[in-house]
Amino acid sequence: MKENNDRPLPRVRRTWRHRVAALGSALALAVTGTVVAAPQPALAAAPNYDGDPTQYWNQVLVDVFRQLNGPDAAPGRLARAAAMMNAAIFDAETMYRDQWRTRLYQPYLQAGRYFSLGETDHEEERVIGRTAYNILLDLFGTATLHSPSMTSLLDQRFTHRFGTSPTDFDYLDLQVVSSVVQRMRQFRSDDRSTDSTVYTLSPERGAWRPTGDPSCTAAQNAVTPNWGRVKPFSMTSGSQFRRPTPEQAITYDQLLQTTEYQRQVDLVRRFGGAADTAKTKLERTTPQTAAALFWANDVDDTYRPVGQLLVHTGQVARQLNVTSPYENARLYTLVSLALADAAIAAWDTKYETRIDLWRPESAIREIDPDWRPLSVDRNGNHFSPCFPSWVSGHATFAGAWAGIMTRFFDGNATFTVDTEDPSAPVKSKTFTSFAQAAQENAQSRLWLGVHYPWDADDGMAIGDAIANHVFTNELTELPTTPR
Repeated sequence: MKENNDRPLPRVRRTWRHRVAALGSALALAVTGTVVAAPQPALAAAPNYDGDPTQYWNQVLVDVFRQLNGPDAAPGRLARAAAMMNAAIFDAETMYRDQWRTRLYQPYLQAGRYFSLGETDHEEERVIGRTAYNILLDLFGTATLHSPSMTSLLDQRFTHRFGTSPTDFDYLDLQVVSSVVQRMRQFRSDDRSTDSTVYTLSPERGAWRPTGDPSCTAAQNAVTPNWGRVKPFSMTSGSQFRRPTPEQAITYDQLLQTTEYQRQVDLVRRFGGAADTAKTKLERTTPQTAAALFWANDVDDTYRPVGQLLVHTGQVARQLNVTSPYENARLYTLVSLALADAAIAAWDTKYETRIDLWRPESAIREIDPDWRPLSVDRNGNHFSPCFPSWVSGHATFAGAWAGIMTRFFDGNATFTVDTEDPSAPVKSKTFTSFAQAAQENAQSRLWLGVHYPWDADDGMAIGDAIANHVFTNELTELPTTPR
């Protein structure tokens, strides 16, 4: 995903008259207490502030995810974008809260007060929306080799929300948005997310190799092999919560000779196949098949695993009556920071440890050449994601999401969430706890035929450790009463 680091911020027309009028108004307010209204263009349409603003912009983000292709849609890249947008929203919202002395939490990067022209013109909506728009424009406004520019979509969604063009002048761009977006841009400018070094395959039996699916035929198809080296959003390093290698093996040969490895290969063979073969009778139940496909969302034109959990965050927030824009911004930011670090930690395990484990498909087809995983794309091709098996990214995301949600809501809850996987026979499911949903998400990867049980177990453990770290250290409550 290519970012345009030279884009002026924010995307507004800055005439000399606009600057003087806005800054003059702020100065008059500070010195005399008198508000001198700055010239404002007429609204193209009435604002449509339906629903929470942070939820709205996360819906826009997920719409962007649906249109990305190839490496642009890699899990780490999507999680990074979500963390950047939501953390910037939270810092902008924190500046708004500082202005009205209602701040409860520490910012993610930095905050501060600004000169306000009053509450009557929906400042909270504007600081959130204009910040989100400019972060997304920075990330997705330039076309890549795989995906089109999202500028038109972003402009449309901005105008739908505000009734104006994003290029129309707003004094909050000068006082809030520009500084927040610039800080986030600088914070992530050298985070190693653009490292495109090609993966080097190992010839050892048990080491990951392309499975031969249409999009996974060579080493250069390995998805973001350097993502474990990306600078975390909260962790100290990608390896901070790294688990011991399976069976504490040092070499592939050691691992493949263990009884546990052989047991896990046999479990995936019996429960994760697409259909019966001459050598393997499928034992997966109908509910397990439904669960496997419910959590998949690995194919184009879906919201992908990261987007699914962002959508689930909004669905839960609405069902559990999170109505404060401040609390919604905090919830989404905590979730997004945890997901972003979960991607880094999972990819650290996949590529930076002694064991870059091959997919079950590669192991099982030595035993049963006709075996294929249940996982299927829109063209009917059965596939395994094009990166090592241990640990599961889905499971790591699931553990991180459930860990944040359980801590934020202080326990369990009953909620209903959905899926966009085109093969899923069940489109919505109800759970009685966040851990229950996460456990099914992790376990579903075995039933889909693309992961071993330890991929799920270790991923869940890493994800929950990240959630605990993020919730303990980020956006924490102020030590004193609100100012």
